[in-house]
Amino acid sequence: MMKTAFLSTSIMSVILLTGCDNTAKVPEPQNKAETTAVTKPITIGYSDWPGFVAWQVAIEKGWLKEAGVNVDFKWFDYSASLSAFAANQLDAVLVTNGDNLVTGSGGTKGVMIMATDYSAGNDVIIAKPGIESIADLKGKSVATEKGLVDHLLLATALEDAKVKASDIKLINTMTNELPQVFASPDIAAIAVWQPVANQALKAVAGSKIIYSSKDKPGLIYDTLTVNMTHLSANKEEWKKIIQVWDKTVKYINDPATHADAVKIMSTRVGVEPAQYEQFIGGTHLLDLDANKKVFTKGEGFDSLYGSSYHVNKFNVTNGIYKTEMDVDGSIYPALVQELK
Repeated sequence: MMKTAFLSTSIMSVILLTGCDNTAKVPEPQNKAETTAVTKPITIGYSDWPGFVAWQVAIEKGWLKEAGVNVDFKWFDYSASLSAFAANQLDAVLVTNGDNLVTGSGGTKGVMIMATDYSAGNDVIIAKPGIESIADLKGKSVATEKGLVDHLLLATALEDAKVKASDIKLINTMTNELPQVFASPDIAAIAVWQPVANQALKAVAGSKIIYSSKDKPGLIYDTLTVNMTHLSANKEEWKKIIQVWDKTVKYINDPATHADAVKIMSTRVGVEPAQYEQFIGGTHLLDLDANKKVFTKGEGFDSLYGSSYHVNKFNVTNGIYKTEMDVDGSIYPALVQELK
């Protein structure tokens, strides 16, 4: 479940080599040759997050081939997949909506054409005994990895509780080190994602989750982001891929086939099915009908637009990039809206 909300310095150094161009319009093919079906595989980078690993079901069931589309899914660590996409080594990547804005700030032409899911409990704030709410964190030290997705979760939780960021002491800590840091006497709480969260809960007796992404559905979306040039020449292929995703979500959610899907997904990441079930439960998968709603413009977190407006402001406030991005230019709703 190693997933960040923002790119590392090394990734930024790659994407900053490209020119900056934000536009809501996907360029149209320049000639007939560009509109013909692709002969070489469409390459998509995916990594260890349930909404991404779900594609393994479609891969093993052969549904992409059945749909007549040639796709090569390439497995990466999450940050490495973003570096590959930024370097034009992939046609698409599975990425958070916040990371899509960061790549856009460096000039990489990627647009979100579909949402795989939103985090529904896998990102959490864990507190020690005696702390019952976010308001109780006032004056306390809270550890998280600054600039990553659970820093966003923490900032949002503080805002909801009307606690100023300056009212807590933020301790910047590498995510994998958070369970150990949480056990130290000075730290009152941590913001972290699964499975590291479970490690932290075990490290401190009596600790508990006081806030999670389940409390803020739609704060953290995961998306299929496509190179704009590739999208413009292969829209019909991408429609087929979206339809396969719809079939995949229905297979995972169907009680009759759920266990088979969990086995496929858990095997891909080397986790026992019973344990992986928890992570699937903390990930709200989005089928085609749900995507139609998510891709409807709105200000709330029930819209990919509203969620992205929120993370856009967070990125600027925390110095991820200096000027707010054109969110509308990073979202392409036409494909999910055209499909039935």
